[in-house]
Amino acid sequence: MQPNLTANSRRIESIDILRGLAMVIMALDHVRDYFHYTANTDDPLNFATTTPFLYFTRWITHFCAPIFVFLSGTSIYLQSLRKTKKELSAFLITRGLWLILVEIAIISLAWTFNPQYQFIPLQVIWAIGICMVLLGLLVWLPYKLILILGLLIVLGHNWLDRFDNASWSNSFWWDLVHHAFFTPYPFAPGHYVIIVYPFLTWLGVMMLGYCTGIFFKANYSSGQRRKIFIAIGSFLLVIFIVLRGINIYGDPYPWTTQKNGLFTFLSFINVHKYPPSLLFLCVTIGPSFFLLAFFENIKNAFTDVLRIYGRVAFFYYILHLYLIHLLDVIFFFIRGHALKEATNTGQLPFYFVVPGEGFGLAGVYIVWAFVVITLFPLCKWYNNYKSKHKEKRWLSYL
Repeated sequence: MQPNLTANSRRIESIDILRGLAMVIMALDHVRDYFHYTANTDDPLNFATTTPFLYFTRWITHFCAPIFVFLSGTSIYLQSLRKTKKELSAFLITRGLWLILVEIAIISLAWTFNPQYQFIPLQVIWAIGICMVLLGLLVWLPYKLILILGLLIVLGHNWLDRFDNASWSNSFWWDLVHHAFFTPYPFAPGHYVIIVYPFLTWLGVMMLGYCTGIFFKANYSSGQRRKIFIAIGSFLLVIFIVLRGINIYGDPYPWTTQKNGLFTFLSFINVHKYPPSLLFLCVTIGPSFFLLAFFENIKNAFTDVLRIYGRVAFFYYILHLYLIHLLDVIFFFIRGHALKEATNTGQLPFYFVVPGEGFGLAGVYIVWAFVVITLFPLCKWYNNYKSKHKEKRWLSYL
């Protein structure tokens, strides 16, 4: 049974296992982005053209970003048990700024392989970074106030959708804060930034993850924690079913009747990610509480592997993007393309990506398995290195 947390105890394994599961599933979506033949010509959630298997391949990866951000908040709370407010605030601000820099300088290059940085997408690492900076300021507030503000953001942010069509909302700042319009904004001649993850809702998710960390304190037993997590997960799923069923609030796009019952169900669970709607968060974070409860007392070879990925999540995140894109480059040349075609693929600035080329889903899953398995030895090595060199403070930034 997993021990209760004290200020000096080891990491919570259930958190690392769930984070590791999210990391493994996340790679599936990124492999699909580069290797599925319709990835750059169609939407896998388009009911007119998708298949149930393709839909599921995309939809299951919706869980990854919410888990990643939510558990980042939980981990921050656990750090607060062994750091002063001043130390925690300084760490969050500096690490948040570091993550933003990494998103711009390292991760955007992994996505594009464009050394001129003509296109910089601000995605999940940027969102975690800016949220850490803001939480670094908010940690000075009382716990209950952080909880109230987090709930207000997550429960109420869809009210802001009504302003998306206002003339003043079509701007960089509205895009940055609330709604991802996927508009390229020039910051230099021939260079653009695009907001994929506006930060407001993700800040609310991180704040609620932070507040959830209280249940890992020593005054909550393993059994109490499991009951609480199952109750919270059930409550979130009930909210999802009720609000989604009445189609009034919680997601900007209502579900509709489709050609058959299965596709109508797929429409029902097809909720908005950019930014994450209230219902998107309910249907992804709700089951995540069940998994946290389940993983609390489970230990086997499979969870041991997931724990490794979860303990080195950021390291794995960077490596898996470069490996996936490098494999794409290899198949680009195998298909007979020349180097001069790499920057003229119709998907500028994602070099070496040709719309309409790639594999079916079987090929995508094979590449996904190869990526995950190939990275495991490196992740295991790095986890061991971190465990043996805890005195190296710079390791907490990777």
